[in-house]
Amino acid sequence: MRFREIKKQSKIPKNPTLVVDYAGFLERAKAFVTDIFMIGLPVALIIMMMFGYDETKSAGALDVIVKDKKALEHAPNPMASIVQIVLIMGVHVVLWRKDGQTPGKKFAHIKVVDAKTLKEASLLKLIIRFISYFVSFLTLGFFWGLLRDDKKTLHDLLSGTAVIQTKA
Repeated sequence: MRFREIKKQSKIPKNPTLVVDYAGFLERAKAFVTDIFMIGLPVALIIMMMFGYDETKSAGALDVIVKDKKALEHAPNPMASIVQIVLIMGVHVVLWRKDGQTPGKKFAHIKVVDAKTLKEASLLKLIIRFISYFVSFLTLGFFWGLLRDDKKTLHDLLSGTAVIQTKA
């Protein structure tokens, strides 16, 4: 075979009819709930060890936002809240970067990828994805996937990522 023929063959897309199986709302919800327990609880224990048991009785961010009575009685320690968010973000971003999966996503057989290449997403995109979770929470952007064919939520669109099915 001549070099020109080999070169022409390499320009032909490997799989022009590639069909992407995006993860649906239920798979993503199952992963989210699992991650609350698998990541959130250990981080809460670390926060309790660092800042004391009383920190577990303090008001949450939502209580502060709505000016609940509990927020006035047991105001949260801002440093504990910051450390908790940084720890949770660090764990999520490291696991997404490592193999695209948190424990919940592994359990649900889904993973986070770059939306264009369908390969591992960059560190910057993953950090933007995590920060965009807060925007999705405030705007109900988690439910946008129910209205789209590609099932992307607001934080997927803002970060340029997608969540796809993996082989079971």
